[in-house]
Amino acid sequence: MGEQTQVQAKPETQTPPQSQLQPRSPPNSDSTLVSNSPVDLPPNPSNPSKIPIRPQKIRKLSCTPSSKTPQTTASSATPASTKSRRKSAPKSSSSRGLPQIIKPLSANGEIDNALLHLRSADPLLGSLIDTLPVPQFESHHSPFLALSKSILYQQLAYKAGTSIYTRFVSLCGGEDAVCPDVVLSLSAQQLKQIGVSGRKASYLYDLANKYKNGILCDDALVKMDDKSLFTMLSMVKGIGSWSVHMFMIFSLHRPDVLPVSDLGVRKGVQLLYGLEELPRPSQMEQLCEKWRPYRSAGAWYMWRFVEWKGTPTTAAAAIDAGNVQPLQQIQTGQETQQHQLQLLEPINGIGNLGACIWSQ
Repeated sequence: MGEQTQVQAKPETQTPPQSQLQPRSPPNSDSTLVSNSPVDLPPNPSNPSKIPIRPQKIRKLSCTPSSKTPQTTASSATPASTKSRRKSAPKSSSSRGLPQIIKPLSANGEIDNALLHLRSADPLLGSLIDTLPVPQFESHHSPFLALSKSILYQQLAYKAGTSIYTRFVSLCGGEDAVCPDVVLSLSAQQLKQIGVSGRKASYLYDLANKYKNGILCDDALVKMDDKSLFTMLSMVKGIGSWSVHMFMIFSLHRPDVLPVSDLGVRKGVQLLYGLEELPRPSQMEQLCEKWRPYRSAGAWYMWRFVEWKGTPTTAAAAIDAGNVQPLQQIQTGQETQQHQLQLLEPINGIGNLGACIWSQ
């Protein structure tokens, strides 16, 4: 070890004479320069600094976090700015765009705009528009009441559903009194006495709880776009795609809703275009694409068209003295399995079940 230290000391004693040749310093002051190198740094910053710079470089490497900190702050600052911009952009688009884009069909002049567009986009539908009456959208129920009403009417004949709904409203104290707190205050036994099954009671409780917890509210549902509305309402037990579509058309009066799984709309499209088979939901999107952005009005005319034709293969034939039979009694095979959890299909035009449930 002693030899190694001597070997390491030799190059240190030899380096000062080489460094001192450049600044023209006297050769006799070698040892003093080596020992007092930190003191001689200011007058000779060029060559004598080679010896002490090595530990300084090591120290600088250890202090690299301080030099990297401004880079991290800069990099962290840029995402913050971009995040703020990204956050501000959706707010402006959602808050300002939705009220301008989404106009309900009940607004002044929207029905006329819808009929004008459908006549020009689809001549076959245009001839049907000239034959049938003008659609009307006059429901003014609150979203919570409309959704509760749809749950009560599920898989029931129209008269039976109306009877249960009337007793439910009187139990709550009137339509204006139907709210989440009142529904939650009702016991399952009280609901059973007016004809509400235990499963439907759980659906009503789930809807009321989502309102009470702030997941849903009437104001948010009215302002929500179609995709968000479909996602949020599908979270409620007992509310499927058909119920959401009917709610969007007859309660919120959304202009561009196409219930692709509805039997009446599919049958109307088949009759309108002379198709051999009932179109599938995927085919419905393609066939009715020309109706955008007023597919709700087009669907309304499909229901009226099926009623006007009076085809026995549809649910219109099952309407006897105002009694609408459940969808399961009309469909056969695979269609029964696809729609067995849906509400009764609205087929009978303005007097159909869907219009009666959502517009009254």
